Formats: sequence, C-alpha cells, structure tokens
Amino acid sequence: MRGIVIALLLTLAGAGVAAVIAAAPAAADDSAAPVTPAASTALTASTARATSAARAASTARATSATPPTAAERASTQLAVAAPSALKAGVFDPPRLAPDFSLQGTDGRELKMSQHRGKIVLIAFGYSSCQAVCPTTLATFAEARRRLGAAAADVQVIYVTVDPERDDSAHLKEYLGTFDRTFIGGTGTPEQLAAVRKVYGISAEKVPAGDTYSYSHSSFTYLIDRAGRIRALMPYGHPPQDYVHDLNILLKE
Repeated sequence: MRGIVIALLLTLAGAGVAAVIAAAPAAADDSAAPVTPAASTALTASTARATSAARAASTARATSATPPTAAERASTQLAVAAPSALKAGVFDPPRLAPDFSLQGTDGRELKMSQHRGKIVLIAFGYSSCQAVCPTTLATFAEARRRLGAAAADVQVIYVTVDPERDDSAHLKEYLGTFDRTFIGGTGTPEQLAAVRKVYGISAEKVPAGDTYSYSHSSFTYLIDRAGRIRALMPYGHPPQDYVHDLNILLKE
C-alpha cells in the first residue's frame, strides 16, 4: 500500500552524505556515525511503511518534548512510501555503513567493519537520559530475548553523545543493566561529532540548572551481514517490530 509519509532530509555538510529519515524527527536522545571517503556517498531512504512511520512520528520527542531544530524544520518534505517487507523505513538501494574508530566498552577498538557477518543495530544516546534511551535499550534487549539462539548473530552498538560523563567503564556498566552483549562506543568530542555527522545524527547539549541533558536523534539503523545500511527504525517501535525485521535480515 502506497502512502504519503513525512521524510526528514539531512544534508551533511562536508561529508557528501544525504539521509532521508522517514518520519523520524530528532527525539530528546539520539545520534549518528562516521564514514570513510569511499563510503561518503548519498544515503537515501527511498521507501518506508507509511503506517508505522506515521505512528512513530507522534512519539519521536517523548523525553523532553524538544521541538525540531530549524534545520530539521527547513528540510522536512513529503515523500512517497513504497511497500516493504520490513517494518522500518528501507534504504533502497542499501549503502555501506560508514566505518569509524572509537573506544569500545569491551576494551577494544570499536569499528563497524569488525561486525561483518552479524546484523547490527546502531543507535546513539547517553547514560543519563531519563526516558528515550532506556526505553530504546530495553526494547533492544527484549527483542534479542525473543529471538532466542538467533540473537547470537545480532549485535547492538550504542554510541554515546555525552563523552564528558560516559567514559568506557561507566558506559559498559550502564549497558550491562540491559544486556551484557551490548557494546558501547565513546571517544573524544571531536571523534564522536565526526561519527554523528556521517550518520546524520544531531545532538544538542541543553543546560538544566547545575546539570544538562541532550536533545538528540532517537532512531536506529539496521545493518545487514554485509555491512550495508538496510533500514531505519524510528523511536517508539515495540520489540516485536524489531524481531520481525531482524528475522528477515537474519534469514538472508
């Protein structure tokens, strides 16, 4: 069934990457990832399921109700959705996920290319988030639980947008409360900003008295065994939607 969905077109200055995010305005918590020169081609999400994307749009800023940035408002446009077997918005054609090098919570260098052969869920957030991030991580954990033995071929990567508070040890402890297989990524502010840029992730520090929070993108990329970005899942989808899409990608 064809339908009209709201698509967010992010043009990444200097990286030569454009991402059409189907009905996924930035939520109060989320981010992006970096690309090698060879991989800095256009990332185009040309198809999406209209009904699921529209439903996600209503909850995309659940944590702080932060309105879209000026850049996001300016780049919002209508796109026509095509049918897809996946619940998430589909990238057609798929594009190679940009590689990067960060400090992993498993004590090793974290690179996207290390996880070829597995399905990867990559999202961005931070440990001090009060609602969106823990909801997303709990959803990932429940989806893996429901997959049973097949979950061994699914890797969750969570990249912090808050390097000031999320060092490797702290991020590892935080992610472990959801699922000990989750791998976090941290680094210098410059390293993390570069990764966000190539993955089309926004993250804005928001002062709050003597502390702060982040308003950031909250969607999740689904990456196949060949290291290609296959789909984008907006915030708010339940575990069963992830299980549905992961099962499809796992069987390919």
